[in-house]
Amino acid sequence: MKMLRYGPKGQEKPGCLDADGNIRDLSITIADFVGDSVSLMELDRLKALDPAALPLVEGTPRIGACLADVPNFYCVGLNYAQHAAESGMDIPKEPILFSKASSALSGPFDPVLIPRGSTKTDWEVELGVVIGKTTSYVSEKNALSYVAGYCTINDVSERAFQLERGGQWIKGKSAPTFGPIGPYLVTSDEIDDPQNLSLSLRVNGDVMQSSSTSDMVFGVAEIISHLSQFMVLRPGDIIATGTPEGVGMGFNPQRFLKAGDVMELEVEGLGIQTQTVANA
Repeated sequence: MKMLRYGPKGQEKPGCLDADGNIRDLSITIADFVGDSVSLMELDRLKALDPAALPLVEGTPRIGACLADVPNFYCVGLNYAQHAAESGMDIPKEPILFSKASSALSGPFDPVLIPRGSTKTDWEVELGVVIGKTTSYVSEKNALSYVAGYCTINDVSERAFQLERGGQWIKGKSAPTFGPIGPYLVTSDEIDDPQNLSLSLRVNGDVMQSSSTSDMVFGVAEIISHLSQFMVLRPGDIIATGTPEGVGMGFNPQRFLKAGDVMELEVEGLGIQTQTVANA
């Protein structure tokens, strides 16, 4: 099942796609997609519905972030071997964990805003994982059974804030609009193997990133298991699992985003995002 949120910003309604790719209104069955409403139990209830029996959404409404909010927005750094190499850093022995502020959430087609004082705003296409069940001390073998679904994420990053200002990476990851997610939350039963998905990103039509989740240093199951040793994951938590090589910071000379640039990014089976860059 492919679920989404549609409508003006701040007024989105929950919906899903039918077999013909039309949007169907789910608001009569669920208030929104957030927290426990994307638990495995709730998703099983929604998957039992017949989309063709739901109200058809007319026209081409704006598509919002696929989750209304998240309890936590976790991220994994340097999780692709080739990205670690282009960054001049060693492949980590354990997952590098950090967070984005949940206020960074943004729609997949909304503008990305360069924050005040930014000189190095960068792009990062990533596979997103949404947790569907309270998760604590889960084994790697069982970890994928705790996944509600997957989505495309652009982990937009301000490299000067992240790496040159001291403190934690969260400062360079959390500006408003720095977390586009969606367009769809694709339930886990539609993805046979999260370690065999292509992902790509273009800027102004030029391919910057083109890789596969098979290049991950730590796979999705290992990431979930590892996180659950240190904290309790909750339904609706989202995990950005890392980006492949081809970020602007890795170019020589380095290349960063400017107002008017257009990013197009995709994770196989999870939908395409398009964002135009503007100054905040």
